Amino acid sequence: MNSLLIVDDDLEVLGLLKKFFVQHGYSVEVATDGASLWAAIERQVPDLIILDVMLPGDSGLILCQQLRIRHALPIIMLTAMGELSDRVVGLELGADDYLTKPFDARELLARVRAVLRRVDERRPVLQERPRPLIDFADWHLDVTRRELRSPDNVMIPLSAGEFDLLLVFVEHPQRILTREQLLDLARGHSHEAFDRSIDVQVSRLRRKLESDTKRPAMIRTVRNGGYLFTPSVTRR
Repeated sequence: MNSLLIVDDDLEVLGLLKKFFVQHGYSVEVATDGASLWAAIERQVPDLIILDVMLPGDSGLILCQQLRIRHALPIIMLTAMGELSDRVVGLELGADDYLTKPFDARELLARVRAVLRRVDERRPVLQERPRPLIDFADWHLDVTRRELRSPDNVMIPLSAGEFDLLLVFVEHPQRILTREQLLDLARGHSHEAFDRSIDVQVSRLRRKLESDTKRPAMIRTVRNGGYLFTPSVTRR
């Protein structure tokens, strides 16, 4: 049974969503702000967090950023803000998906299933790989632990989306991949994803991998083509 943590300061929404997801076979914890979110995680780390943007105290965007530093948990943001720029901010801060209010609970259920499926689909692949440690340009990616270490052996936190995208790049090195190919390979399928979401994920990866993000050397943009991961890759 997958476990969810739903964070929203609207008690009526919390009650309805908890009842809905329990009816669909999920274990559900709820929180109304940052303090109760961290307390819930201390009791049990969930499989996925549904996080509202508008919260008292620390906003959902701030909490999303803090979660990305501490955990590699999938996060779906709920927002009443419909502008593309607002949604992009959430993705840049580490959200794996978003849904704009008002929404149908069935659509949220579909998003939850899609995100969890992407995580689950990776697990059997990781168990089958005899050499789950990947090296590139003095960086080290532990596929089993989903950990990235810098050349100085510093752990670099990655969101689930960032990890999946980096894994696609290291599995297809020195090959031009279109945005559509990256979406298909990283997410398994399209679920109202737009090309800009890949650009956001690439931008976030560059900030963590590149010494000069204005002149990226590892993840190059190919005009009218997509992206090219330039380092050679070895497994051990």
